[in-house]
Amino acid sequence: MKLLIPQALAPLLEPRLAEIAPDLSVVRFDDQGEPDGDISDATILVRWWTPMSVLRTTLAAAPGLRWIHTPSAGVEHLLIPEILERDIVLTNSAGAQAIPIAEFVMMYMLNHVKRAFDLRALAPDEWERGEAIPCDELFERTLLIIGYGHIGAEIAKRARSFGMRVLASRRRPQPTTDVDLIVGEHGWRDLLPQADFVVLATPLTAATRGMFDADAFARMKPDAYLINIARGQIVDTDALLDALHSGRIAGAALDALPIEPLPPDHPLWKAPNTWITPHISYASPRTRERIINIFCENLHRYLRGEPLLNVVDKQAGY
Repeated sequence: MKLLIPQALAPLLEPRLAEIAPDLSVVRFDDQGEPDGDISDATILVRWWTPMSVLRTTLAAAPGLRWIHTPSAGVEHLLIPEILERDIVLTNSAGAQAIPIAEFVMMYMLNHVKRAFDLRALAPDEWERGEAIPCDELFERTLLIIGYGHIGAEIAKRARSFGMRVLASRRRPQPTTDVDLIVGEHGWRDLLPQADFVVLATPLTAATRGMFDADAFARMKPDAYLINIARGQIVDTDALLDALHSGRIAGAALDALPIEPLPPDHPLWKAPNTWITPHISYASPRTRERIINIFCENLHRYLRGEPLLNVVDKQAGY
């Protein structure tokens, strides 16, 4: 059996592979997709953050691929005919990025209520003006998490520790100790009027594209704050801009944008009360370790013929 892995992961992954399957043949590929060996008979591909053109070239050169593992949680960009039309199992790294993203969400919320940027901007002779900056608390505020998966669960856990009331939605709602109320995937709109913070953590699919629209913003409280750590295309950008400029909502923190990188002339850069970060909320030295752990557990299962973790429903889109 032959495994194709990214050169970037080789130093961490290969020692683990030697323990799991010492007879496994390994071929490495660089950032341009160039392999250091024959991949025509490769069975497994560990994908990395390389251009889609690299993936397409690899798929064409490896007709025997049966399993692809991706380092990302979102997979909408991978649902191409070359994968959909072949008998290839696709697994993702859902959960690997959940902790750093959840911490990022807490940072967004804490900055909003504690006005950290405003306080940091005070000049030495403005000490007394600091008292006029309206700091608040997260305690007893209501958080709505739209998309309660691995990331949503980690956000809820941290929000509860701050004494927040947590609401959530997911496709198959089940009671959980970290959430006060959880509803089905379409029930989130009715919860918007209660929320002080709304976090988008749902996958991008045909059903969720543009779902956070003008109607959603109209239901939000005027002092509510939107946080998007999912995908920019989930939000109707025109409706978001209108809500920000009209003061319909208090502001937004966006780590997921409609276009990435966001062009310098994009109107979101000038939208009031908007904090934009470059889709970096997942970043942590430990994220790579967690990705490898998920893959290695699945490799154990694959070799034993057991069901894999994090299998993507290619029809549902996640």
